[in-house]
Formats: sequence, structure tokens, C-alpha cells
Amino acid sequence: MAKVAADLQYSEEHEWVAREEGNLVLIGISAVATEALGDIVYVDLPEVGAAVTAGETCGEVESTKSVSDLYSPVTGEVVEINTGVVEDPALINNDPYGAGWLFKVAAESEGPLLSAQEYASKNGGDL
Repeated sequence: MAKVAADLQYSEEHEWVAREEGNLVLIGISAVATEALGDIVYVDLPEVGAAVTAGETCGEVESTKSVSDLYSPVTGEVVEINTGVVEDPALINNDPYGAGWLFKVAAESEGPLLSAQEYASKNGGDL
């Protein structure tokens, strides 16, 4: 069963949100999603300075099985992307809650988010 990090919040579309200092949030995709996708081979992230809107697509993740849209769980401006996952997308599979983070946003607001417990219950994850 896929690990669900207890200290994060999650979107219905399997992105996780970690709050940092001020209004900054770190965003990635859950281990539940990485298991469903299989080996991730390519990631297309929003550019630094781009505006993202909660619930709307902002990139995509391509695996050996499929291509999936990436949704922003918050509204705001992208202030940093993880160039490491662009160069080595396998980081997302290997460490989805650590080195596999995707991008950082200066958030103005957030979309509906689930607690770790709610997300695990809905998606068969293990806290």
C-alpha cells in the first residue's frame, strides 16, 4: 500500500501541499499517484513567474503507462521549480515527498484540500 505522509494535505487529483514560511507552499504528487502511474519518464512543470489557479492544469507527468495532467492545488505565482525532477523524473517515484517535489508557489488561496487521513481513506493509502 502506498505511503501517505501524515503532515501534508492533498488534492482530489493526488497533489500534495506542504506549507513553508509565510505564504509559500511546496507541491508534489503523492505516492498513491506514483504507484498508479508507474515509472515516471518526463515531467512538464509550470515556469517560474507563471500564475497557477487551484483546480486547473499547470503541467503534465508522463510515465511508461500514461500521460497525466498536473493540477495546481493552490492559486498563486510559481516562485521555484525543482530542476532535479526535470532532469531525473525517477526522483518522483523514488522520493515523492522529499527530493521528488515539483514546484513552489507564493499562494494567494487554496482549493479544497483533504487531510492525510481523508486522502488515505479515499485512495487506499497507508498513513
